[in-house]
Amino acid sequence: MHSSTRRQWLMGASLQTAGLGALLWPGAAQALPARPLAFPRDHGSHPELRTEWWYITGHVQAQGQPWGFQLTFFRSRVDATQGLQSAFAAKQLLFAHVAITDVKGQRLRHDQRIARAGFGVAQASEADTRIRLQDWTLERSDVPGSTPGEAPRSRYTTRITGSELGLELQFDSTQPVLLQGQQGLSRKGPEATQASYYYSQPQLAVSGHLTVAGRRMAVEPGTGRAWMDHEWSEALMHPEAQGWDWIGMNLADGSALTAFRLRRADGSALWAGGSWRAPGQAVQVFGAQAVVFAPLRTWTSPHSGARYPVQWRVLTPVGQFEVRALLDNQELDSSGSSGAIYWEGLSDLLDGSGQPVGRGYLEMTGYAKPLRL
Repeated sequence: MHSSTRRQWLMGASLQTAGLGALLWPGAAQALPARPLAFPRDHGSHPELRTEWWYITGHVQAQGQPWGFQLTFFRSRVDATQGLQSAFAAKQLLFAHVAITDVKGQRLRHDQRIARAGFGVAQASEADTRIRLQDWTLERSDVPGSTPGEAPRSRYTTRITGSELGLELQFDSTQPVLLQGQQGLSRKGPEATQASYYYSQPQLAVSGHLTVAGRRMAVEPGTGRAWMDHEWSEALMHPEAQGWDWIGMNLADGSALTAFRLRRADGSALWAGGSWRAPGQAVQVFGAQAVVFAPLRTWTSPHSGARYPVQWRVLTPVGQFEVRALLDNQELDSSGSSGAIYWEGLSDLLDGSGQPVGRGYLEMTGYAKPLRL
């Protein structure tokens, strides 16, 4: 099948998932049960649920310059094909996005892929994080703890080769898994069905190499920090939700800040949440009314016409913060895979007095067109 025709066929199946899932998959409207997350099993894939992603963002220094990067592997269950017996039926789709932000050059490079699961081309293990999409990979393994009796830590390894960029990176956990929401069950709307299983691994140490425009660069030791999210759900978004605004920030003192809101078409908040964890402390979970996103400056994309707030004031139970994009144009057009146009970019975190306290990623969806999950 011609590649463009194949992509259209795959995306057609994916769009059917979004529109027909509630009708074609028994129990699609049921709330997810609260349950303890079990590792390493829950590092792996959950094909019984509709949507899942593994997401790593971070920043490093290489050749004396700052760089940001993000990679996301998605899995989508295609409800319309679940009853088919053919081995060729696209029952699960895997797609991936990767991007590198050149802060000094003020340029974003990105790439994407999509394939149906199976035939050795694309697969996501249920036993642990082992994902392959052609020659793009993300894998997790245990490494011994640094002290006797300490639980094993996680090491993620990714290898990505794109047309203008490449990642050969290793991410080592320095802190325990952070369970978002109520012990890993995170509400995303006013109804119980709008929820996901969700955990993070902030403050990952980064090593390896970046490749940009054919130039392979070693990550300078001790300069990199990354954030990993793994989230899976059956019905994530309320019908009124247009999209979301989200931040995952590693602070210089070792703390981790998550904040998000689901947004209506008029820009008002439908739901919100997040968490805070200081080094060695318990997670503080934010209630739906406790997080406020207030835009301070916007940028209009010349590509999509979408208007994105690239500077925010974020109010949380642990204080007021400001989020500032390091590059305005960090919009990604994933029409060749997931179909979404969204903004995902490296940003600084400032405290209430305007002092830089951390760095991480800001994600904004639903500004170019409504997002449906």
